[in-house]
Amino acid sequence: MRALLVQHDHVSPSGPVGERLVHHGYEVTELMVVPEERQHTPGVVFDFPDPEEWDLIVPMGAPWSVYDPAVASWVEPELRMLAAAHRAGVPVFGVCFGGQALAAALGGAVERSPSPEMGWVDVETDDPSLVGPGPWFQFHFDRWVLPPGAVEVARSAVSSQAFVLGRSMGVQFHPEITTEEFGLWAAHGAAALMRARGIDPEAVLAEVQRDEAESTRRTFALIDAFLERTNGRTPAPGR
Repeated sequence: MRALLVQHDHVSPSGPVGERLVHHGYEVTELMVVPEERQHTPGVVFDFPDPEEWDLIVPMGAPWSVYDPAVASWVEPELRMLAAAHRAGVPVFGVCFGGQALAAALGGAVERSPSPEMGWVDVETDDPSLVGPGPWFQFHFDRWVLPPGAVEVARSAVSSQAFVLGRSMGVQFHPEITTEEFGLWAAHGAAALMRARGIDPEAVLAEVQRDEAESTRRTFALIDAFLERTNGRTPAPGR
């Protein structure tokens, strides 16, 4: 089995999401869209592969907006790739920006949230066996508008948090969060954004470090449930 992880920039690794896919026997390929040297000029031209060459596609987070013209050169091809994957029955699991991109690709939209969400947030879930109540880590300024036919699985006071449509699923939160990843975000602009809103990034970093093991456990359970429902496969044994 082959899984394509679309890593939009160099500070958004897949963390325990990719780790759990490897645990389940996937050969994981991480595809970098915007290289580090283009972080401040992200309008690269990028050719996405044929989605039917993969058994699973996982578009990860990104610091940009799906509707930002500065990244339209690769976002629009990515949306076409995600739409083609869905039509072909290739499962897609979208994370934050990736979830928003999936929603847009399937006929929904992406809009500015009334307020950002940063840090750990409990969510209201209609299906705790798929999406537990958390807390789940959040860092976003946008939110999706559900595509036609999608079923919302979870939500917060600010935004929809998870939806399913066919074999595809989007989550607004960051199940891949680790101490290392948050440190990368903080060093590349997230700390300043948090301080501007009265949030202490050092305190959040300490919380991420404290809760990392439990967060990873929740992420493994989420990936296990998604794969079981998508592929009808019994989760592989393991922690």
